[in-house]
Amino acid sequence: MRGRMLWFNEEKGHGFIETDEGERLYVGADGFADSPPVGSCAGLLVEFQIGNGSDGRHAEATRLVVEIAPRRARRRSR
Repeated sequence: MRGRMLWFNEEKGHGFIETDEGERLYVGADGFADSPPVGSCAGLLVEFQIGNGSDGRHAEATRLVVEIAPRRARRRSR
């Protein structure tokens, strides 16, 4: 699934993701496949899997997705 990071607190080791469907999911520092984000991460695109635990649904195997900006057309010179 895909979504966007709402926030992540490095000191506390947790944060929230908003899915493309509008659901808010908890994500812990151990829920990241590589390493948790450092610094401001609000709005970053992420891919993840949904897991079910005793506390409800949460994000697992979360990875930050690098967005590549579309190429812009060149201006023609006359």
